Amino acid sequence: MRGSIDSNGRALLTVPIAPDSGSQRVAIEVWVDTGFTGDLVLPRTTIDALDLHQSGSVDAILADGSQIEVKTYTCLVNWFGEERRLEVVANEGDYPLLGVGLLLGLEMRANYHTMELELNPP
Repeated sequence: MRGSIDSNGRALLTVPIAPDSGSQRVAIEVWVDTGFTGDLVLPRTTIDALDLHQSGSVDAILADGSQIEVKTYTCLVNWFGEERRLEVVANEGDYPLLGVGLLLGLEMRANYHTMELELNPP
């Protein structure tokens, strides 16, 4: 999977997401966030636009150490040819985040000279 690095140094990937198996996938550009240990964070506006179904809530610890409760939703993601059902976290931010949970077992190379990102199975 190939992505890019933007002018601010953020690693970006495009991920196809659908609310369920009968729905068409929507390509969502996500920031790779290696400080986030989950799979995916989506802004509430994106969750509403995709009409994702709420599945529950989880406690989350923010970068400043504070703890909050956040709602979770389910979606399907085509991840390296495998359809995966994910529990995504909702936030009030503007940008979707892809976390370490989806990076485990993969090799990621960020080339800040060419501004290219590669994500590959080992």
